[in-house]
Amino acid sequence: MTVAVETGTWQLDRTATTVALKHKTLWGLVTVKGAFATVDGQGEVRTDGSAVGTVTLDAASLDTKHATRDEHLRGSGFFDVENHPEITFVVRSAELRDGDQVHVIGQLTARGISRPQSFTAQLSDASADAVTLNAEFSLDREHFGLNGNQLGMIRGLTTVTASLRFKRSAA
Repeated sequence: MTVAVETGTWQLDRTATTVALKHKTLWGLVTVKGAFATVDGQGEVRTDGSAVGTVTLDAASLDTKHATRDEHLRGSGFFDVENHPEITFVVRSAELRDGDQVHVIGQLTARGISRPQSFTAQLSDASADAVTLNAEFSLDREHFGLNGNQLGMIRGLTTVTASLRFKRSAA
């Protein structure tokens, strides 16, 4: 059964949205987890059922529950928040397929470097006034110049997990 989402403009509900990441460090022995405290976004569902939009993360809002590490991640070797305060994902195309599966094609920008990114999200809790998209995908942080890798301690892919709740904007 395919779920229909109403056409129109949708605004991200910041209080019901989470964007988190996890990455193995110390040669794969420890997993560092963190979440972005400040996330914003909006989208538009077109009359053909496809969607476009943008999700923006405040790079300085990443919280890994370790203040020294968080400061390091904000620095020039990683997110370089002084010069690149936002991480953005621009959705070029999102199409509902196979019931509740949403094929998403977009462009992720971090540290001023943009790369194509596609993944499959799951549509849940869809109603006339609100909708939630859940997604998990992996990316190579080095493709975005996030290189602060002393002694080869950090290798491999970073997993991004997002639960994005959108509310219908007033007409």
